[in-house]
Amino acid sequence: MENKTLYTIIVHSENIAGILNQITAVFTRRQINIESLNVSASSIQGVHKYTITCWTTPDIIEKVVKQIEKKMDVIQAHYFTDSEIFQHEVALYKVSTPEFQNNPMASHIIRRYNAHIVEVNPIFSIVVMAGLSEAITSLYTELQSVDCVLQFVRSGRIAVSTSCFERVNEYLAHRLERYQKEGHEK
Repeated sequence: MENKTLYTIIVHSENIAGILNQITAVFTRRQINIESLNVSASSIQGVHKYTITCWTTPDIIEKVVKQIEKKMDVIQAHYFTDSEIFQHEVALYKVSTPEFQNNPMASHIIRRYNAHIVEVNPIFSIVVMAGLSEAITSLYTELQSVDCVLQFVRSGRIAVSTSCFERVNEYLAHRLERYQKEGHEK
C-alpha cells in the first residue's frame, strides 16, 4: 500500500434512515474499501456515531471527510490516525470444548491474551476478548494452531479521540448558543 495510512473516521449524524447508505456511497465513488464499520447510538440523544476505518492517503481522506460533512443529516465528521485515538475491538471465539479440554496449551493461550471464557457446555465454549486488532488476530491464529476453533467473529473498531473534549459536544453547544441568540434577537 504505497503511502497509505489506516485512518479512523468518526462521524456524528442525526438518527435518520438512509444516512449510512449516503456515507458509504462516498467511499464507493472513490473506490475506497472500508476495513471496518461500527454504528451505534452516541452519548447524545438522537445522535448516532459511525466509526469507519480505511487505508488511504492524506489528501484523499480530507476530501472524503469533507464530502461526508456535506450530507444534510451529518453533524460532524473527523479523521484520525491511530496515534490520535484510543481504539478497541471485541471478538468472540467459539471453541470445541472437548478439543479445548484435551489440550492444556489452549487455556494457557487464553490467559496470556487476557481473554475470558463466558460460556461452557459439553460441545462448545465461548471465549471473548477486547483489545487491539493485532492481538485479536494473534489469539485467533494461536487457537487455530491447537485446532479448537469452530467459529470466530469480531466487531468493527470502536474509538474515542485522545483529546480532552468531544468535538461534537462543543459544536452542538455552540450551535445551540447561536440558535438561542438568533431567537432572542428576532
